[in-house]
Amino acid sequence: MPVLPGAEPYRHEGGEVGVLLCHGFTGSPQSLRPWAEFLAERGLTVSLPLLPGHGTRWEDMQLTGWQDWYAEVDRELRALTERCTQVFVFGLSMGGALALRLAARHGERISGVVVVNPANKVHGLSAYALPVARHLVRTTKGIASDIARPGSTEIGYDRVPLHAAHSLRQFFRVVDGELPQVTQPLLLLHSPQDHVVPPADSARILSRVSSTDVTELLLEQSYHVATLDHDADRIFEESHGFIGRLAPSVGKEGTAAGG
Repeated sequence: MPVLPGAEPYRHEGGEVGVLLCHGFTGSPQSLRPWAEFLAERGLTVSLPLLPGHGTRWEDMQLTGWQDWYAEVDRELRALTERCTQVFVFGLSMGGALALRLAARHGERISGVVVVNPANKVHGLSAYALPVARHLVRTTKGIASDIARPGSTEIGYDRVPLHAAHSLRQFFRVVDGELPQVTQPLLLLHSPQDHVVPPADSARILSRVSSTDVTELLLEQSYHVATLDHDADRIFEESHGFIGRLAPSVGKEGTAAGG
């Protein structure tokens, strides 16, 4: 199936510091494209892959599961670590969970983690019905475009395939068990008004990681897809500053560019 216009993966060959960005469940690289381009313009090597089953039609996603999505970002990370001296992982929503699992499993190969409205659990009574419901009903209503900013839209499916949602629920359980293995510096940004992922998910993640260098920032003006919302510029600037603090070469380049 052809990829939806705007949902294509994005890569940029830059300097020795790399960033892997992971998009969310039923979404596409479009939700993180401005963030990726912001980092690329500042000399970083950037990889923003399209997760399997995403960016085409929901029927394609019905045939994939968390192992497929994780394998894709794991491959991209390995390619970045071969090419770069330092690598950071960023993620939005389920992409945040993917980033945290990469950090838990790859340890010192990752220099830092930035997550925006990271997801940790499938909430509500419907979550408990998923194992059975997925055999009776194929889809439920979509979750895309939870954005406060007028005129800003996310390219994502208007239906959620329940087989994939069931797999997502299993994935969150796996990641939750591995959070204590996350030791890298962590920048977590979340929206108090999020209609997809509640603040409880961010609180749970912060309580379970072993990172000692942790920064939590609130995105007061944005909903779930904050990377396309009113706080987008703040996310971009804060994440670049986070890299600059942990990768001195980027900090120096940023100072030179700014001056």
